[in-house]
Amino acid sequence: MASEKPNRSLERLEDGDRDSSAESPTGDRPIAVELEDVTKRYAGTTAVDGVSLSVREGEFFTLVGPSGCGKTTTLRLIAGFESATDGAVRFHGEDVTGVPPEARDVGVVFQNYALFPHMSVGENVAYGLNFADPPGGVSDDERVRELLELVDLEGMQDREPDRLSGGQQQRVAIARALAPGPDVLLLDEPMSALDAQLRERLRIQVRAIQKELGITTVYVTHDQEEALAISDRVAVMRAGTPEQVATPQDIYRRPETRFVAEFVGDNNVFDGTVRSLDGDGLASIDVGPETFTVAPGKRDVAVGRALALCVRPENLIVAADPSDGLETENATTATVRSAEFLGETTRVHLEWHGQELLVRTRNPLSGDVLVGFDPEDAHVVAVDRTV
Repeated sequence: MASEKPNRSLERLEDGDRDSSAESPTGDRPIAVELEDVTKRYAGTTAVDGVSLSVREGEFFTLVGPSGCGKTTTLRLIAGFESATDGAVRFHGEDVTGVPPEARDVGVVFQNYALFPHMSVGENVAYGLNFADPPGGVSDDERVRELLELVDLEGMQDREPDRLSGGQQQRVAIARALAPGPDVLLLDEPMSALDAQLRERLRIQVRAIQKELGITTVYVTHDQEEALAISDRVAVMRAGTPEQVATPQDIYRRPETRFVAEFVGDNNVFDGTVRSLDGDGLASIDVGPETFTVAPGKRDVAVGRALALCVRPENLIVAADPSDGLETENATTATVRSAEFLGETTRVHLEWHGQELLVRTRNPLSGDVLVGFDPEDAHVVAVDRTV
């Protein structure tokens, strides 16, 4: 009976309440989801290891990492599909660690869509309204029409799911998850079964829907580009715990560890030892037979300390003719081994003292070239090599 269903309202943020800052878009909002030292063990295997993180109201928060890193298990712990071995899960400060999924006020979108084949599109979207009234006091039919319009599927409520494309089916799954007006939306690799162009279009749409509703969202993906493109903040997972949690810009430009530097996008990582420091905030680093000058920024460095520094391929400067020279003191000779034409740019593989370097360029390269970088374009990370 409708009178027995809880009325869950989905509050929409006013435009004035949204912070469009790229550096801290939701930093001043209350915490909606919090994990405190959460661990999940299966027999002798630890899938999630002491995870502590928080997601703020209205934030699009993404868990990204390689297979087996614990990102999906972390999402399932938030949803209540898994029970934590240790630690606590809180929603708005309330401990929900032992609360079942149906009582957590979450909407979940699965990797395989999980649509009911015997139901129409409209019936699939309305399924969650069997257990909770739609927000805003509208009827079930009005809510279904509203959501199908939101996901650009208006007029398709009578279609059968198997007559839809993969992208359309996924949008139906998103509408179904949103129907009861959940407080938190959870998405587990929702684009993984789609082709590249469709993934790109759908991720833009998912982000637009999330912004329009202002709903707190936790998203799981193995696609680093996807994580960077749509998130307010990203947690890079490794061996069951976050290696770094930061904005996409900081994850890409200022990775804290070697693992993050090598996992997220192409990167050139060098092992080195600090030779000297000067009074202008620059450090001389011995890397193999060469010495480079870098700006370590806030990274704590000392003479004699081992470290790693990374330079993104797009930040390497190349002179096709080594005799031309480069306008930087960090210059060395490398040999072109292969190239991949990627359309807008070409990714060139260089060999430098037994190490592969990657550079992106619009000009063809061959033979020996001069390659270098500006001190400010090198980012210092921990020396850890473990993957």
